[in-house]
Amino acid sequence: MREITPKKIMEMKGKEKITMVTAYDYPSALLADKAKIDIIFVGDSLGMVVYGEQNTLNVTMEQMVYHTRAVAKAVKRGLVLADMPFMSYEVSVEEGMRNAARLIQAGADAVKIEGGYDHRKLVKKLVRAGIPVMGHTGLTPQRYLRLGGYHITGETEEEIEEILRDAKALEKAGAFAVVLEFVLADVAKLVTEEVKIPTIGIGSGPYVDGQVLVWHDLLGVYEHVPPFVKKYADLRGIIQLALENYREEVKEGKFPSGEYYWEFLDKDDFEKKRRKVIERLLGERFDEEV
Repeated sequence: MREITPKKIMEMKGKEKITMVTAYDYPSALLADKAKIDIIFVGDSLGMVVYGEQNTLNVTMEQMVYHTRAVAKAVKRGLVLADMPFMSYEVSVEEGMRNAARLIQAGADAVKIEGGYDHRKLVKKLVRAGIPVMGHTGLTPQRYLRLGGYHITGETEEEIEEILRDAKALEKAGAFAVVLEFVLADVAKLVTEEVKIPTIGIGSGPYVDGQVLVWHDLLGVYEHVPPFVKKYADLRGIIQLALENYREEVKEGKFPSGEYYWEFLDKDDFEKKRRKVIERLLGERFDEEV
């Protein structure tokens, strides 16, 4: 069992801020775990940042299982959390149970489900079956069509009530935490104070119990990022420069230089072996032609 468990995450509420970052493959998960990130999250955001989709709606269970398995192999300390993709749990509780089990069998320690009150029955059954669940309310990307796009939430009484109701329902159903995405900071603070489970914010201010960001966003892999993202590095520039330098050195014959390849130290020895190989090959060709 990994060091960070759902129980450990719950115990961190009000005592220690929780860190969470996405990872979609072995090397990124390895680095995140070495940095002692608490939750390594295989998000369906991979549809956009890995596969180049315009949204997360085309992500499949097969993709999530594949990437979860790769991440799980790398993580020794952190909690591996896997997203339930669009339409993998909405049709029925039974289908949601089966798909959640696939992610656990792929190596995840818990699953995340977008929505709260509407899926309280599924959350309750999953928890009873031994599958830890993290909820997700506020801006829910899988429902962006109904929401009218990606925008801040919690501005109206109705939205505040819905967000708080979702969080409360998730808590009651047995979820160990809830993501609050792109929620006004005042509302996120209210929810954090009103529920006993940890709240993990993304674009929701400092008053939550933890923060989550997308790997490619915080590392500056792409030029454009959401407005709530702080770039902690400019990997885009570093990688681009490295590739351009590589291309230039290959074109100019500078790479590989002597320290990057090996030759026979005894040239006479190589010449003898070369002649024998050529003679042998010529003989084989002659036999084949006859």
